[in-house]
Amino acid sequence: MFASAGLTTLLFLLLSQDASGAPTASTAVVGRSIPIRRLNPLSQNFTLVAQRAKTQRDILVVKYGGQSLQQRGTGYNLIVNQGTDTGYYGTIAIGTPPVSYDVILDTGSSDLWLTSTTCGVSCGTSPTYDPTKSSTFQNLSTPFEIQYGSGAVAGYVAEETVQMAGFSVAKQGFGVVDALSSNFNTNPVSGIMGLAWSSLSSTQQTPFWQTLASDGSWDSALFGVQLTRYGNVSGAAQNEPGGVIDMGYTNSSLYTGSIEYHNLIGTPQYWEINMSTLTVQGKSIDIAGISTAIIDTGTTNIAGPASAVASIYAQIPGSQAGTGQLAGYYTYPCSTTVNVQFNFGGNTWSMSSADFTHSQVSTTECIGAFFISSIGQGGPSWVIGDAFLKNVYSVFKYSPASVGFAALSETAIAQNGVKAAVPSPTIGAVTAATNTGATSNATLGAVSSGPFSILLCFWLASTSIALLFW
Repeated sequence: MFASAGLTTLLFLLLSQDASGAPTASTAVVGRSIPIRRLNPLSQNFTLVAQRAKTQRDILVVKYGGQSLQQRGTGYNLIVNQGTDTGYYGTIAIGTPPVSYDVILDTGSSDLWLTSTTCGVSCGTSPTYDPTKSSTFQNLSTPFEIQYGSGAVAGYVAEETVQMAGFSVAKQGFGVVDALSSNFNTNPVSGIMGLAWSSLSSTQQTPFWQTLASDGSWDSALFGVQLTRYGNVSGAAQNEPGGVIDMGYTNSSLYTGSIEYHNLIGTPQYWEINMSTLTVQGKSIDIAGISTAIIDTGTTNIAGPASAVASIYAQIPGSQAGTGQLAGYYTYPCSTTVNVQFNFGGNTWSMSSADFTHSQVSTTECIGAFFISSIGQGGPSWVIGDAFLKNVYSVFKYSPASVGFAALSETAIAQNGVKAAVPSPTIGAVTAATNTGATSNATLGAVSSGPFSILLCFWLASTSIALLFW
């Protein structure tokens, strides 16, 4: 969103989890045969399968290669696709004891915030954070306000212990929101995890990811993102499996070939890079002098300058500029297959015609994903959102500061449109926050960092679960 105990104890805990990862009571069974049943590959979560494979490889590195993983690590957090590609959220755990909350993953902003119990009706039915129930909460008594394209939030800055993808940051600064624009959050989302740079932070706090990348917590100082597509699936649920955010590594099972990196423009603030060419229906769109682009997982569509957007739709017969609430957007015949290609100074990246369709307004008319930016002078030329990012594996690198793209693998592509249960917590005894009519479906994730014993426990738990349920 563009915005201004030991090995035994740990092993017991891990093996006490059911297939979905939620902590449950466990009773030991002795001398009992358990039949093994293999599931249809299409019914398995590809990300979890790939992570098990990577963990086994890492174990061998530690066991036989004389290497250590004690100081660094990797982790992942499964994502939920909300509102048929409208937004993508993951889960964090916050406080002591930890409570999990669903948050939009936003590379277009830098602040972490959660709605609080004092927010009132404007925060809707989403779970809210209660600072009185955490022993590690610290109020910094600093007010803040953030204006987003879809609304505004206000509250005060505090510090807490925050966990995500198996990593933990103590005294993480974040915003406790007590005022929120109406309908800003959609249940069960309780806030935003900003994944841009600290220089952009309205709360003047270092983002969670940047702390981990800069202090050597990760194997590699970067994170990767893969997003799923459901916009072209009839009967898709409000929430569907959304992909994954990989922290500290790139998941080679999700992409093919090499990752093409592009250095950021100037001092890191947004994930902003140069855009070289844009082609629609085989014709080059004039973007001379207006060629910088912010790569933003928190934006659904793609925003650009008025002249360039008009040129895009000029290549599509039957297109019309929208009026009223659709001002800035264009409609076009749904029967038209629109081919779009981006180039950022290297390979040419194609965007699926399905992603060019934002929504359908009649039996024949659709709204296009490209719309006119209203950011004004001083802002970026283009904001490239999920409509494009669903087509690539994206990597956000700390040093050198850069954005990378790679072609999606068949494994990643096969996840698109698969109707399945959304992710639920996979590791850790974390209490899921609830509110009236609300459920928490996102994933805390798994980590393969730390001593060999942790790796071994994770692998044994994963293998045992696989034997029980395959």
